[in-house]
Amino acid sequence: MDQEKIIELTDREAIRDCLYRYCRGIDRADEAALRSSYWPDAQDNHGAYCGSADGFIRFALAVFETGPCNIHQIANILIEFTSRAEATVESYFTALQRGPDNDGEIRQTLLCGRYCDLFQKREGQWRIAERTVVYDWCEEQTPPAVAEAERFGPRRPIGAPYPHDPVYALGKRGVHVAV
Repeated sequence: MDQEKIIELTDREAIRDCLYRYCRGIDRADEAALRSSYWPDAQDNHGAYCGSADGFIRFALAVFETGPCNIHQIANILIEFTSRAEATVESYFTALQRGPDNDGEIRQTLLCGRYCDLFQKREGQWRIAERTVVYDWCEEQTPPAVAEAERFGPRRPIGAPYPHDPVYALGKRGVHVAV
């Protein structure tokens, strides 16, 4: 295999890793993971928020204070390189979001759509430079009437925000996630 193909494969994997870091960051309320997925000057259009990535992260962190439950999954990642340092990336997502609305009532929403991203490679790292979230499905659901601890029964541990989720204990044991 020639060197150019090897570089392309490692670049593709770095882009996928960045997308997965974003999901961990948004689901676990992990600010460092979120910030590591965007360039500091990145722009984000999330529908409910449109502006700088820094502003989106601050917006998301404020939502995290309400104790929501988020689950994001990414699939069908299509990466098209426009140059050696730029790529357009379309990723399908499914997101289940549960938390209080402005009146304190618990809402649950299933969202499906696509992240349409412009990735840039700077100083050897791939991160999001521009993001537009395209919504293809939105379904308001009836949230469970009982808390997770009761619903899950003996199934433990239950996912938690940073730094309390069990995944972060792995890093303390010497397993490190590259950021």
